[in-house]
Amino acid sequence: MSNNPEEFNWDELETKGFGEGYSDEEKAKMEALYDGTLSEVHEKEVVVGTVVGISDRDVILNIGFKSDGLVSASEFRDTPDLKIGDEVEVFIEEQENANGQLVLSRRKAKIVKAWENIQGALDNDSVIEGVVKRRTKGGLIVDIYGVEAFLPGSQIDVKPIRDFDVFVGKKMEVKVVKINYTNDNVVVSHKVLIEKDLEKQKAEILNNLEKGQVLEGVIKNMTHFGVFIDLGGVDGLLHITDISWGRISHPEEVLKLDDKVQVVVLDFDDQKKRISLGMKQLTPHPWDSLAEDIQVGSKVKGKIVNVADYGAFLELKPGVEGLIHVSEMSWSQHLRNPQDFIKIGDELEAVVLTLDREDRKMSLGIKQLTEDPWTKADVLTKYAVGTKHKGIVRNLTNFGLFIELEEGIDGLVHVSDLSWTKKVKHPSEFVKVGEELEVQVLELDVENRRLALGHKQLEENPWDTFETVFTVGSVHKGTILSKNDKGAVVELPYGIEGFATTRHLVKEDGKAAEAGESIDFKVLEFSKDDKRIVLSHTNTHTEAPKAEKKPKEVKKKKSGEKPKEAEKSTLGDLDALAQLKQQMQGKKGEEKK
Repeated sequence: MSNNPEEFNWDELETKGFGEGYSDEEKAKMEALYDGTLSEVHEKEVVVGTVVGISDRDVILNIGFKSDGLVSASEFRDTPDLKIGDEVEVFIEEQENANGQLVLSRRKAKIVKAWENIQGALDNDSVIEGVVKRRTKGGLIVDIYGVEAFLPGSQIDVKPIRDFDVFVGKKMEVKVVKINYTNDNVVVSHKVLIEKDLEKQKAEILNNLEKGQVLEGVIKNMTHFGVFIDLGGVDGLLHITDISWGRISHPEEVLKLDDKVQVVVLDFDDQKKRISLGMKQLTPHPWDSLAEDIQVGSKVKGKIVNVADYGAFLELKPGVEGLIHVSEMSWSQHLRNPQDFIKIGDELEAVVLTLDREDRKMSLGIKQLTEDPWTKADVLTKYAVGTKHKGIVRNLTNFGLFIELEEGIDGLVHVSDLSWTKKVKHPSEFVKVGEELEVQVLELDVENRRLALGHKQLEENPWDTFETVFTVGSVHKGTILSKNDKGAVVELPYGIEGFATTRHLVKEDGKAAEAGESIDFKVLEFSKDDKRIVLSHTNTHTEAPKAEKKPKEVKKKKSGEKPKEAEKSTLGDLDALAQLKQQMQGKKGEEKK
């Protein structure tokens, strides 16, 4: 006989006497009553079932359907006290599987219910409690209703969180802020709960905010320019210059993150969006406790805390500094960069030059610890006129060069006092900065701290000998060094230079002599005082008595000597010529060295 009511043969039963006396109408009513005792169920929905049987493998549930359903006992591990008659929510997977059984799932029912609760929490903006399961990249994983939700690090608290591990395993209240059903992803926030609590506190702080008010806050962020402090929902900036009376290069030298600190309100804008805080203002200014015996002329000790192009700052105590100007570091006038002389962290002694307690300013000097070299007793004899010294070239100018003979003692060598024979246009042609040069004192002015020095004076003036060699009318081999529109510069023997105008450069073939040519030149004019020799090549191959006569007459007026006598002196002064050659060769050897 079939177990299906629809296939049951009532007529057959009637012939056997069961239900005898029921009409077809009555039979239909009884069938309807039976169907009404069964619940109408749909697949993929959550229903409440009653436990009617428990075995080692399965739990039998009655959900009011025509057959009971089975759920694996493993899905009830979290309810070890489960008993017959208990009601549980289950998910209908299939009304009837291949074996004709009703297939149920408690695990899926919990998941479906969890998502319903999560969606409800989002719709109603309600607070739910979860458990932090583990840490992940960028935040935490929180279990809510059995679903893993992501809590970003920025949504944990209003202040930056550096250690996420402290939250693992702890309960935490959160709000659902985003659901992505495609990826089964839920994003929650704990920060929004804190922000609501802080709104009231923030409003109260802003309403009562006043300049000079002392508040307690927590350091939430540090930068190179200052510290941001949480005053209880309101952030204020503690600038680096308002942390300590002393100099600090970074706030982390004296403060730490999450420290509780006392601060004073220095200023805020009309909307109270920017609040400036101070910490050093809570302690007396160090200048107020500066010892009274420190006066101008006092010697003080301290540490260099800053070095600039114009000088260095010496810290006597935190908040009390004095400026050592670069000009007060050394008696030398050539100290240009203080960093070559002083370094940050150096501990030095200095002399107080100026002191203003009201403006809290002080200027100091280091060179005053040593004697001024210009005031020494032996300066007049040490640098007397005619004395010879060696010094270092410190500076070059168009008109000469400055030599430092000792720290604080400088002298000027004029460009005209560098060489007897060479026409030096700029000192750089003769010497370089940093090189050592021997000089002779020409003038000394102690009162104005000036020394006039010369280099060529270390040798005898060769023009005294040249006067007897390069007489007017004498002929010498010369090399043209350079030419211009006016004429040419000619190098004569012994390194002396002369000048020939353009019309005196015409050669015998009518062409003009060019630079680099070595040819004969006749002396037209010689001036020892002006150190000038005028030459002519043209007169060596043409008769030009008038051109030669004129310079001889000029020479006669200047020196009072007769041309003939000069010629005799030139031809006969062989000893002087040999001596001059020896001197010039020795000088060239020194210059090469």
